[in-house]
Amino acid sequence: MINPKRLTLLTALLLGSAALAATPKDTLVLQQSSDTPTLDPTANYDTGSSNIIENIYETLWTYKGNSLREFVPVLATAIPKFTNSGKTLTVDLRKNVKFQSGNAFTCADAEYTFERNLVTNSPESGNWFLADSLLGTSSNANDDKAVTWAKINASVACNAQGQLVFTLPKADPAFLAKLAFSGQSILDKKWAAQQGEWDGTEKTWKEWVGKDVQGSKLSEKPSGTGPYQLVNRDANAILLKAFAGYWGKKPAIQNVIVQKIPELAARQQSFLRGDADLIEAGTRANIEEQLKGKPGVVVVDGLPNTSSTGIFMNEAIKNPQSLGSGKLDGKGIPANFFSDANLRRAFSYSFNYDQYIKDVLQGKGEKRTMLLPDTFPGYDNEVGEYTFDAAKAKSYFQKAFGGQVWKNGFVLNASYRAGSVGAQTAMEILKQNIEALNPKFKVNLQAKQWSEMLNDSKAGKEPMIIIGWAPDYADADNFLYTFYSSNGYYYPRSNWKDATVDKWLDQARVTVDNAQRNKLYSQVANRAYEQSPYVLVPMGVSLFVQRDNLVGSTADTYNPMLGSSTLFNGTAWKNLSKK
Repeated sequence: MINPKRLTLLTALLLGSAALAATPKDTLVLQQSSDTPTLDPTANYDTGSSNIIENIYETLWTYKGNSLREFVPVLATAIPKFTNSGKTLTVDLRKNVKFQSGNAFTCADAEYTFERNLVTNSPESGNWFLADSLLGTSSNANDDKAVTWAKINASVACNAQGQLVFTLPKADPAFLAKLAFSGQSILDKKWAAQQGEWDGTEKTWKEWVGKDVQGSKLSEKPSGTGPYQLVNRDANAILLKAFAGYWGKKPAIQNVIVQKIPELAARQQSFLRGDADLIEAGTRANIEEQLKGKPGVVVVDGLPNTSSTGIFMNEAIKNPQSLGSGKLDGKGIPANFFSDANLRRAFSYSFNYDQYIKDVLQGKGEKRTMLLPDTFPGYDNEVGEYTFDAAKAKSYFQKAFGGQVWKNGFVLNASYRAGSVGAQTAMEILKQNIEALNPKFKVNLQAKQWSEMLNDSKAGKEPMIIIGWAPDYADADNFLYTFYSSNGYYYPRSNWKDATVDKWLDQARVTVDNAQRNKLYSQVANRAYEQSPYVLVPMGVSLFVQRDNLVGSTADTYNPMLGSSTLFNGTAWKNLSKK
C-alpha cells in the first residue's frame, strides 16, 4: 500500500507541482508529451501503451539485457525448443505466481490470452502477426472465413501436464521473438470475465471477432502478474504502485507516476528541477542544447536505433473534410492525390534530408535506403536514395496529373503527433520547401493527439502523416511487410499497392536461405525507390536523459525492443532504484 503520509506528496506530483525540489527516493516520475491509448495488452500496438503495459503485465519470456536475439524466461521457466519440424512449441510455466487481482496464474490464463488475441485480432492491435504464425492468415474470422473456432482452439492449448502447447501450420523462425512483444502479455482470465470481457468460450467467441478493445474494462482495470499495478488513471496522469504479491524480486521503486505534459519546455523545466526522473526529451538538439551539462543531468548516448520513420502519402484518402474542394483546382486535393508516382517523387525530392540531420539529429544521423533499421539483416546500402533537389522536385510536380498540379496548385492538410518536436520539424521542412516551389502550393500542418492520429490514419482519413515503426520482433519482415505489403499493418494509412512487391514479400516469409531472402528484400527496396510510396526520414543515433540519482539504467541495460526505449530509457522499472 502507498504510505498515507506520502499521499499528499504523490498527489502534488500528479498535479505537476512546481514547489517540489525532487521526487521521493521510492518514487519514479516520468513525463511524456501525449496520452496513453490503452492498458489492455490485446489492443496494445504503440510505444506509449507498451511503456506502461510491460510493467503491469508479463510475457512468457523477454529480451536478455540489451540483446535483440537472446531471451530470458519470465512466466515460462525456460526458453523452449521447437519440435515436429518447427511446428510445435511446448512451454513449461512458472508456478506460485499471482495476478494483481489475487487470482493464481495457470495455464488456462495463458491459453485464454492467445485465444483472445486471435479471436479479436482487430486492426488496432498487433495480433495480425500472431494470427499469421498460428492460423496461417493475418486476418480475423470476419475477414477470412477460413478462421474457425476449431483452428483457434487447436493452435494453443494446455496439455495434461499443465504445459502450454502451440501448434503452428508451418515453421516460423520469428515466433519466439513475437511472443516477447508486450502485446502478448498474459491476461487474468477470471478477472477479465468478471469485468465483462470475453469469457473464453466457443459459445460467445463470434461476438468478439474483430472487436476493438482499446477502451476495454481491462484497460480501465488491468490485472497482470507484473511488478506494478494501477492505482489511478485520468486524462493527464497515471499512478501505479509496486505489487506486494509480485513473485519476483521486490522493486526498490514503490510508486510510479506517468504525467502527460504536452509542452517540451515544461517537461524540461520540471526535469531540471528534479521534479521528474525521466522525460520525453525531444530531439538530440533539444537534449544537447537545453539539458546536457546541466546539474543533475545524465545523458546516455551512442545507443542503437532500431526504428524507421516515413512520411506517408495516402493514395486513397477517406475523409472528405480533409480534402477541401476535393479537386485539383487550387483549393484542395482529390482523394487519389498521391496515386501519381510523379507527385510522390516530387515530395521526396522536396525534403531537405541534410537539414533534418543537422537541425534535428545534430549531425548524428544518416539517410536510409529503405524503411528497415540498417543493423537488421536484409538492409541494402546499394539501393538508390533521394536527395533534396528543388529542380527535380519542380520537374516531377510539372509532370504530375498531366501538368494540372503545377498549373492549378493544391491545398494539402498534413498531421504530426502533438508534442513531437522531431516530427513537427520534419513536416515544417517539407512544407517550407514545397510552398517555395510554387505560390499555388499550400501545406497546412496540424498537431494531433497520438491516439487520434493513430485511429484517423488507420481509417485512411489522413492525407499525410509522419509516423515511425519500432520493431515488434527483430526481423526484416516486421518492417518491410508492415510498410510495403498491401496486407501489412500500415497499408490502410498509405494505400500503396504493388503486386510484384507483395509477391516478393510473401516469398521472403517462407524462404529459409538468408542470401535468397535478402535478395528479395533488395528487390523490394529498389522498387520502393522507384515508386516512392514514402519520404524516408533520416534516423539518428539514439540517446536518453535521466536524473543522476537514478540507478540501473545504462547503455548496457537499454533494450530497443522495449516500449520505454522510444520515450524513455529502455529499462524495466523494477530494475531501477535511486541513490
